[in-house]
Amino acid sequence: MEAPRVPSKPLPQVTPWSAPFWEAAKRGELKVQKCRDCGKPFFYPRIACPHCFSEDLEWVRVSGRGKIYSFSVVLNYAPSAFAGDVPYVVAIVELEEGLRMLTNIVTDKPESLRCEMPVEVIFEPVSEDFVLPKFRPVEEA
Repeated sequence: MEAPRVPSKPLPQVTPWSAPFWEAAKRGELKVQKCRDCGKPFFYPRIACPHCFSEDLEWVRVSGRGKIYSFSVVLNYAPSAFAGDVPYVVAIVELEEGLRMLTNIVTDKPESLRCEMPVEVIFEPVSEDFVLPKFRPVEEA
């Protein structure tokens, strides 16, 4: 008897305005857009600034350091492509630069996570074409 086929995980949709983000991730860099008019960085990639609606945008490298703003540990009922990853953590991370990103926290101890916990970016290859930025807890000295 053949084992049931597990669907492959969906990959991000690359758009002309998000391509620089994915290209930077492949190089191990975390880049976000910043408005040249109002000076505010933001995430997710867009064609206009969500603060002032300017289209004069640039890509800037950010530190990759931040803290957990909010999170949820998925323990069961994950979509079938992600069932093998349970438990996994979906989180909003607030970067040092002030913007927030929806991401995953990579940890063997999800029960130890807490809001305000320091985290840092890591880069996880998921295919030949995609590297996903994820975060892990920073060991406090």
